[in-house]
Amino acid sequence: MECTVSWTGATGARSGMGFVAETGSGHVIVMDGAPDAARPENGGQNLAPRPMETVLAGTGGCTAYDVVLILKRGRHDVRGCTVKLEAARANEDPKVFTKIHMHFTITGKGIPVQAVERAVDMSHHKYCSATAMLAKTAEVTTSFEVVEG
Repeated sequence: MECTVSWTGATGARSGMGFVAETGSGHVIVMDGAPDAARPENGGQNLAPRPMETVLAGTGGCTAYDVVLILKRGRHDVRGCTVKLEAARANEDPKVFTKIHMHFTITGKGIPVQAVERAVDMSHHKYCSATAMLAKTAEVTTSFEVVEG
């Protein structure tokens, strides 16, 4: 796996803190920093997600992928999956994640609660590499609900 990240503000007086990542699969992710009124040269222009937001989003995508795949392999009629992630970060550098809560909403026809519980647990404890990495510094918790539909 590879990725190339390039600073978009390498020229100009007010260069900003925007970055473009090109993944090994040929996709592009744009990232930017928050504006910094006190030190504009250190701030971004608020044009894209922050880099740490993309880490959190990637973790949500990784675990949602697992949960849907596990449910589909169990022949469950899963029709939707959303994961809302809420995270807290350390106050001092490096500002790692210290707490992450993932709330899954699974929509489908006749999906047993036990199947969703198992899928979330398997992702959290066995398959999701992003969660495994972040769990080294963060307390990761999960909850879920099943919606018929």
